Amino acid sequence: MVVLGLLLLLAGVVVILVGVLTADITSTGAEVLGIDVSAVTLFLLGVGAAAAVLWGFSLAKLGARKAMQARREHKKLTELSEKLDRAREHEREEER
Repeated sequence: MVVLGLLLLLAGVVVILVGVLTADITSTGAEVLGIDVSAVTLFLLGVGAAAAVLWGFSLAKLGARKAMQARREHKKLTELSEKLDRAREHEREEER
């Protein structure tokens, strides 16, 4: 999830930068990377890129949160398992 989020974030940033840095305003609209686009198309590209950035950030954040939660849970389970092993070992010693 983190990787997908970062890829979406990167794609959105690239589209925004391409639109800002390569757009030439013409009398009929704009030209981006040598392709004539209308103002509405340019606007929709911007909205899509912004949505990709926000969605990518959200996915990356959610994925990082889930990964951290899984690490904490694994650590807690490991500690409990070690505690149980020590208790069982202590019981065996008492039985002897």
